[in-house]
Amino acid sequence: MVTHVRAEAHGDERGALLAFLAEQRGGIRRAVLGLTDEQASSHPSASELSLAGLVKHVAEVEQFWIALAQGEPPAVQRDRSNWHECFQLVDGETLAGQLAYWEKVAAETEAFIRAVPSLDDTFDLPDQPWFPKEAVSMRWLCLHLIRETARHAGHADIIRESLDGKTAFELVALAEQADAAGS
Repeated sequence: MVTHVRAEAHGDERGALLAFLAEQRGGIRRAVLGLTDEQASSHPSASELSLAGLVKHVAEVEQFWIALAQGEPPAVQRDRSNWHECFQLVDGETLAGQLAYWEKVAAETEAFIRAVPSLDDTFDLPDQPWFPKEAVSMRWLCLHLIRETARHAGHADIIRESLDGKTAFELVALAEQADAAGS
């Protein structure tokens, strides 16, 4: 555990879920701290993953799930022909642009989860062969987003350490210094 998630206000389950999601987002954001687009797009490990690609992917995935829960189409349509593009910067995209987009998506996620009448409300999983034909709750949605983001935060830690040796603890310290300098 690199950072601490503060306890929620008593009975604020939504706040607790959103706080844990925000903490995992922070891990990925810190992993790109101080990097250029070129550094963030590099592949320093055996994997094809890059930090910029992870940022883009988690933003798109989060937006996809919130749109699905709202009964709306995702902002970006992905299929076999363009799935690989959700893991890389293309057509003039920048790391800063993807981080700004993710910030917007995160705000929309928080607003939606805070506004939904009940975490027990449901929506149908996508009609794709790897999902069962069932409905899931908004609580499930939050937990799924936490799991998805946490998985990629771990990837980001490995990629960043492979890139320049910086660990999550060092990046937390750098982020705190940057926050203190900006205040």
